[in-house]
Amino acid sequence: MRADADTRTPKAVWIVWALLGLNTLGSAGAKTIVRLPRSLIQMATMGALFSAFALALVLNPRLRVRASAFVLLLTLLLVPSVISSLHLEVGFGALFRCARLAIFVGTLWLISRWWDGGLMLVRTHIRMYFAVLGSVAAGLVISPGTAMPEYYGGRLVGALWPLTPPQIGQYSAVIIGLTVLLLLDRRTTGRSAALIIVPTFVLLAMTHTRTATLGLLIGLALAIGSLVLTSAAARRFFAWAVVVSTVAAVAFASALQTWFMRGQSKENFSNLTGRAKVWDALLTAPRSATEQVFGIGLGDKSFGGLPIDNSWLAVYNEQGLFGVALVAAILLVLFGVALLRPPSLSRACAVFLVSYVAISSYTEAGLGDASPYLLHLALAASLLATPAPSASPLTPPLPGPPPAPTTPAVLRRRVPRWTRNREVT
Repeated sequence: MRADADTRTPKAVWIVWALLGLNTLGSAGAKTIVRLPRSLIQMATMGALFSAFALALVLNPRLRVRASAFVLLLTLLLVPSVISSLHLEVGFGALFRCARLAIFVGTLWLISRWWDGGLMLVRTHIRMYFAVLGSVAAGLVISPGTAMPEYYGGRLVGALWPLTPPQIGQYSAVIIGLTVLLLLDRRTTGRSAALIIVPTFVLLAMTHTRTATLGLLIGLALAIGSLVLTSAAARRFFAWAVVVSTVAAVAFASALQTWFMRGQSKENFSNLTGRAKVWDALLTAPRSATEQVFGIGLGDKSFGGLPIDNSWLAVYNEQGLFGVALVAAILLVLFGVALLRPPSLSRACAVFLVSYVAISSYTEAGLGDASPYLLHLALAASLLATPAPSASPLTPPLPGPPPAPTTPAVLRRRVPRWTRNREVT
């Protein structure tokens, strides 16, 4: 991590990022030990968003922002969101979600001034979600029955804050991936990395989240592959990972298959735990031309009372084909910029995040609204930003007034040598 880049960034930006993360935790999920009213959780999450925006405004009162194609495309995503939500097909909650998305995007604009490719926000991202997983582990210790309920098939949930298994799996996968990349580039010690990776991997395994696991493995493979040509540590890790994964796949094939199937039948597994039925119903539902282009408005990412669990179909349902095109442009732009950057740890982290989000978008919703997935992509955008140019000795001087004319040597009056040191009285 470049020390000069991090010292220029106010530490309060960490707080803004953490508040954005708190806002995206959501208010619906598993049953907790102490029943928390949903209205109270919504007040906490929305209060975090307003606090993040206010603090960002204090840090950047002159509204100096940095050009960012990612944030620009997010801003354009507000257009179909507002147009479709004004019809109130999903109620006044659609306008509330539009306002939430607008404040979220506005906060990103305000802190984009400090996006310079540094790793400060990466460390903040890890600490933030590791603290969330700490609450999950505490709930597991306090009440194991509540943390692993039967209605979720014995999968790990949040017993103190209503977090679902896919959420916990997502946070775990992102933490593990980023920490491994920091360790490969020697930006952290092996002991510190082990203290984060080992317990986080245990929580990931207890969630039985297949999408998060596949996203972690594929994302890390692509990220480490981007470092193979320039990093000997990456080459060694990649080689050992291939050997270990091959041995594990052969030795523990039966156990891995049991964990992967989660006790489901082949028919249930083939239709993605019932998701395919919801997707088919959504695609075959009649829609007007306006609804096809702009959607029906921001909702709770469900159709017919059932979760959609697919970012592309959720965006198509709520923001139409216009929204789908913008979300696709966001991913393509980030991937394209990553390919144009020279190999570095920042680029590897960005490749991992974008790859993970792209893979998770198939079975998880959230790319069209303020969510952890957009926060992951915002982190990737900050890593792909180039440092602001600084003054250097080779920088040409600014234009100024011309120098005063000098008298030619031939026209200067010659003073006798014997009078040069004579005192004038």
